[in-house]
Amino acid sequence: MPSNTEITVTQLSRLIGLPTAPALIDVRTAEDFAADPRRIPAARRRDAATLADWAAAYAGRDVVVVCQKGLKISQGVAAWLRLEGVRAETLDGGFEAWRAAGGMLVNTGAVPAPDSTGHTLWVTRARPKVDRIACPWLVRRFVDPGARVLFVAPAEVPAVAERFGATPFDIDGVPFSHHDERCTFDTMLEVFGLDSPALARLALIVRAADTDRLDLVPQAAGFLAAALGLSRMYRDDLEQLEAGLLLYDAFYRWCRDAVDETHTWVGAPAQA
Repeated sequence: MPSNTEITVTQLSRLIGLPTAPALIDVRTAEDFAADPRRIPAARRRDAATLADWAAAYAGRDVVVVCQKGLKISQGVAAWLRLEGVRAETLDGGFEAWRAAGGMLVNTGAVPAPDSTGHTLWVTRARPKVDRIACPWLVRRFVDPGARVLFVAPAEVPAVAERFGATPFDIDGVPFSHHDERCTFDTMLEVFGLDSPALARLALIVRAADTDRLDLVPQAAGFLAAALGLSRMYRDDLEQLEAGLLLYDAFYRWCRDAVDETHTWVGAPAQA
């Protein structure tokens, strides 16, 4: 039975992808990581040997520490983090338990190299509508919570990407873009190896709204209307992005937890 400083695979899987998810720290040894270089969604690789250098960065936060089996390395790191004021737990059974349970895993080799801040930097066209909000949402919730996005004039995206070391997306001629009838959100799911019924359902809504195929799913028209409304509410693309994340959070929770729920309201009978 897990202790009060451990979280189970089932409990953690319910938190993955939510804006309130704890920070995940992967402290597997280099040998264990090399044997399977995938990682739990949104987890960040950290070296347990340099714990003293980075522990304070997590002060006041909720954290789950993951090692190979959930034993000495993660428990030692979590205990040290608690000394620093971090609300730290370990994953019961570690990475092996998560993998054995069929939990989602990110293809680390597909994740762009971080910049000097330790996070990925992305660039795309200004004035986002659907796909250019969907993709940052996916990256921040499942790949790199600290990912940053540059919105620039369409013609300048390739040059900005080269000059600033950013990864371009949702433009022609780059890996993270549309392919046939699939949009960039679909591409990212495939490249990162993110596979879940909820994300697949959300991807269909995004694709329908982004490619003018509103006939694909009944939610697409409302989703597109909300996305276009947000684009009119905000002149600043970064403010629109932050506001738009809530829309995707809500649709993701519907896709995961509420597709079978209905809502009816019956008014009181009219008085004679």
